[in-house]
Amino acid sequence: MLPFCAQESIVNFVTNAANVHNESVVGVKPQSVLLTVLGQYVLGRDVVVSTSSILDALSSLGVGEHATRSALNRMVNGALLTRHRYGRNAYVGLTPRARAILQDGHVRIWRTGAVESNWDGTWTLLSFSFPDSWQRQRHELRARLQWAGFGSLQGGLWISPSSRDVADVLDGIEGADRVRVFYSRAESSMDVPAMLRDAWDIEEIAHRYERFLGRWGGPGQPGPASALGTQLLLVTEWLDVIRQDPRLPLDHLPADWPASPAQQLFRDLHDRLDPVARAEAAERFDLRPTETGHE
Repeated sequence: MLPFCAQESIVNFVTNAANVHNESVVGVKPQSVLLTVLGQYVLGRDVVVSTSSILDALSSLGVGEHATRSALNRMVNGALLTRHRYGRNAYVGLTPRARAILQDGHVRIWRTGAVESNWDGTWTLLSFSFPDSWQRQRHELRARLQWAGFGSLQGGLWISPSSRDVADVLDGIEGADRVRVFYSRAESSMDVPAMLRDAWDIEEIAHRYERFLGRWGGPGQPGPASALGTQLLLVTEWLDVIRQDPRLPLDHLPADWPASPAQQLFRDLHDRLDPVARAEAAERFDLRPTETGHE
């Protein structure tokens, strides 16, 4: 399980890739694409990547040099990147915190997936009651629960499908001793789809997948002409979509739930782009083995 302090970094650095249909890619957020670059081509390798090659790659997506440098600085200051210098050339490498974030994204894309089709019927229920004066603590806990995929059922009662270990969510929370966690199953006559609509914005979750299908499934491809640039945008947007999906049980969602076709489209496009994108990346990204003493 990814520590929640690392998950909070994702909130800061993973944002919507914006509308990237054919007319423009100007809305791309540099932080988002940076994480995609690092996850695709640095994670799992003991290497650092040159700043100049990152600037070049993001420039091809319409991201200016100043915006990219600002994003790099924020990620260094946020303990996500380390700086290295070889001669006159600057490089950045991953911190353990960044590796945890990127590995979490990799797991969500390629292992967990967007569709929960093997749910065992268990729900995690979490309740809390804070004094009226604890507004900050209440806001922090609610934000963490929402990011972790919990839905607000009523009052201080939150719910999530499957058996959840909430230790990471409660880690460092003031008032964690006032939180109660239960594991339960719904009574057979209960209207579970209605409960899901009460606790989550089902329509908005579906619309995110539909927008993805609309942008990437139509004639022509969003983004730049290069396979590398297109794949970076594809992965960035897909990860944003699935991070906002609590993976509700498929049996209780509408029959035309769009997550499965969207996931299939993503994987088909990714596989189609991957050979050429990796060849382009090998030429574009200046990677060096990590060495001590160059920070």
